[in-house]
Formats: sequence, C-alpha cells, structure tokens
Amino acid sequence: MSGLIGREDAMGVEESGVGEPGRARARTWGAGRARRVLLALVVAVAVVAPLAAFARPQIPAPAPAVLPPVTAATLDEAYTANRANAAKAARMAAANGDRKRAAADRSMAASTRRFLSFDGRGTGQAVEVFGDLAHADRVAVLVPGSDTTLDTYDRFRAGATALMDEVATRSPGSPGGGHGARTAVVSWLGYETPRTISTTVLTTGRAESAAPRLEAFVRELRGLVGQDARVSLLCHSYGSVVCARAAERADRRSAGLQGAGLQSAGLQGEARVDDIVLIGSPGTGADSAAALHTSARVWAARGSGDWIADVPHAGADLFGTTVGFGTDPVSPAFGARVFAAGDGGHSDYFRPGSVSLDNLARIVLGDTSEVTRA
Repeated sequence: MSGLIGREDAMGVEESGVGEPGRARARTWGAGRARRVLLALVVAVAVVAPLAAFARPQIPAPAPAVLPPVTAATLDEAYTANRANAAKAARMAAANGDRKRAAADRSMAASTRRFLSFDGRGTGQAVEVFGDLAHADRVAVLVPGSDTTLDTYDRFRAGATALMDEVATRSPGSPGGGHGARTAVVSWLGYETPRTISTTVLTTGRAESAAPRLEAFVRELRGLVGQDARVSLLCHSYGSVVCARAAERADRRSAGLQGAGLQSAGLQGEARVDDIVLIGSPGTGADSAAALHTSARVWAARGSGDWIADVPHAGADLFGTTVGFGTDPVSPAFGARVFAAGDGGHSDYFRPGSVSLDNLARIVLGDTSEVTRA
C-alpha cells in the first residue's frame, strides 16, 4: 500500500525489526485498513450528499452556439459567438434572480475573453484560451477537479492566467529567455465536475463520461496547432482521473488505426499529448503509469501541505461499483516522474512564485531537464 497509511505501517515494521512474513502481514493489514476507511467515507458521504444536492439549483441559459469546426480561420468567429452566448446567459440568470451566476456570465461576455465553447446551463461548462492559439507551438490544457463550475470558475481561471504569466516571463528578451512567446494555455472545463461532498467524487463515473470529451477536444486542438506542437495536459485532483481515462481511450484509438494500416501520428486531429501531469491527485484508477498505455511522459507532484495525501490510496468494491482510485501517483510503485511542488496545499499548485508553478512552466515549455525532482 503506497498511500499515507501504508507508509506509516511500513515504517512501523521497519523500526520493529520484523522479518518478511511480518512485513507481508503488515502490508495486508494496512491495505485492509485503507479500504475500511474508504468504505466508511463512502457511507458518510452517502448520508450527507443527498441533503447537499438540494442546494444545486437549475439555472436557465441558452443552448450553446452552433459553430463550425475550430480552425485558425474560425477562431474569431467562435470567440464572438461564445461571448454573445454568455451575455444572453447573464440576462437569463438575472431574470431568474441568480445574481451570482449573472455576474459570472457577464464577466465571460467581456470583449477580452476568448472561449472555444461556452454552455451556461446547469453548473456550466467553458473552454477558454489564453495566448495566441492559432500560432502556438506549445499548448497547456488545464483539466480541473471537483467543485469547478461557472460559479467558481474564476479560481480555475486564475491558475491558467498564472501559468500564462509564468511562461511569458521566459519569452525571448525576458529574464530566463525561452519559448513563452509562442505558448498558449487553455482552461478546459468541458465536463460536469463532481462535488467534493458526494459519492461521485469517489468513483470514475464522471471521468468516464468526460474522457471522450477531452479526447475529442485534444484531437480538434491537434487539427488546429498541428502534430509538431507540444501539448501538455495539466490535471488537478479529480481531473487526473479524467486525464487517465482519456489517455487510455486515445491509446486504444491509436492502436486501432495502426491495425488498419494507417499511421496515426500523421493523421490530423489525432488525440496525442506529449506530457500528462498529475497534481494533487487522489489516484487515477490505474495501478501504474505504464498501465495508462500512453506514449506521453507521465509526471506527478504533491505539495507537502496538500490534504489529498491523507486520502486512502486504495480501491474497494461496493455493490458492484469500484470506489477509490488505487495507487498513489507520487509513489515509486506508480512509476511517474515525480517533481517538487513545495509546501503548498491542494489549491496552491498554480500559485505565483511557487516551486510547483515554476516546474509546471518548465514541463509545458519542454525544458524537462530543468524540472526539479522531489
């Protein structure tokens, strides 16, 4: 067991001088305890979640704008149409008495905002661009975790802007130099994220639904920026489960194309990424990075102040559904490239001036030899 409980148990065995049989029994006991903790958490959430669900109102909004496939020539059309859709959503939310959502939608309708897609219905979805996507040779796609909605979008967006500012400092002529001038960042709120206090946050259900959406987006992105561009997925918290599922789907699609005698690497729109970065991850549902069957480099990091370390890294069957996400991505057993994230908490990975943001920028720019390891 590679989670916090497992490490504590292993340390206890090492210090007591127990032999291999004793260590094996301790590992079994530690894994069992982690599963019991996980099941107890599921039961507690199952009691609380139905009550919390009543706090989620249905917010009226127009259907998303109907747009042609995204190309360099149609980007401005998409940005204009989605701003108009956000403005209409703001008016409908205001008429419904929802001032918070109306304000959020109204800010998204500002002339400086650039959305590839926008859907103001329900909890809402939005995909926003920072930088010159049409000419980018490096693109970072941020995939959020639980409780990210249009109402809380600003905190997600803050991470994207912080990353964009960080890579911009590395552009030619800036201290440090580098490739920042041709880098774009995309904040991808392209799925309905689970609530932190819910049973859905403990299973892969939402991730399974989100994975084909993320895969389709990356394929469309590849069609825009080309196969030579460097594309990185930065996956936070439950978003790491989404990225893992999308990686597996992309690999299966690539294998099918190769089996048909086609070169998938040369097909426009193929869902290929260069790096998958798991930050503040509860696990991915896979036992190891190799089990993702992806050609991408798989990275992982966790701040020393992140409470996600206390979540049992185990899986358990409950009424035919697997809860929990298995192996800790920062453990040696998972096999990811683990990098330093400093002393930040669960929401601090994109904090300006942080060790984690510095390393994320290096990964996005392809300066992987400069990434500081944990």
